[in-house]
Amino acid sequence: MKRNENNGVQAMTDRQMRYELGRTVVLVGLMGCGKTAVGRALAAQLDAPFVDSDAEIETAANATISEVFERDGEAFFRNREAEVIARLLRGAPCILSTGGGAFLAERNRAAISRDGVSVWLNAGLDLLWDRVRHKNTRPLLRTADPRATLAGLFAQRRSVYELADLNVRSERAYSIADMTDRVIDALLERPEILKAIP
Repeated sequence: MKRNENNGVQAMTDRQMRYELGRTVVLVGLMGCGKTAVGRALAAQLDAPFVDSDAEIETAANATISEVFERDGEAFFRNREAEVIARLLRGAPCILSTGGGAFLAERNRAAISRDGVSVWLNAGLDLLWDRVRHKNTRPLLRTADPRATLAGLFAQRRSVYELADLNVRSERAYSIADMTDRVIDALLERPEILKAIP
C-alpha cells in the first residue's frame, strides 16, 4: 500500500498482491460501521472466507435475529452468539463480522484475543445514523427515538470498542474499497496476522 498524495486515502499499488492470513480477523463496532460490507471486500481481497456471526446464528436458529430477540430474549441470543464466535475462531482463519454487541462480552473479547485479532471500524455517530436510519432490521433501534437510542449505545460502547487490537477510523468520504485498504494496512503492521506474499 502507499498513500495517495492527491486525496489522502490508501491506494493499492498492485491489486494482484497476495496475502497469507495467519489468524481470524474479527471486525467489531456499532451497527452501521461497515462490518459486513468491508468484511466481504476484505475477504475477497485476502482470498479468505467471509463469515457473519449473525447469519450463522440465524441459520442455526432458523429465525432472524429480530425473531430470536423477540422469541427467546437477549440473554439467550448472547449465549448463542458467544458459542458461534468461539466455534468460528477455532476454525480456519477467516474474516468474521460480528454483531454490534458481541465485543461487549468479556468472554467474547477473551476468545477473540486468544484466537484472532479484533479490528474496530471506528465510525462517528452521524455517519452511523445515516447508514441505519432507513433500515428496520435493527431490533435495538425499535424505539420511540431511534437516533437517541443509537447515541446512547454509541456513548456506552465506545470505551469497550477502544479495547480492540486495531482501530481503523471510518470517514464519510471513504468508500468500501478505501476502508478495505485501510484495514489491510493496519493488519500488515502485524505480520503474525497478515503477510504479503511476493
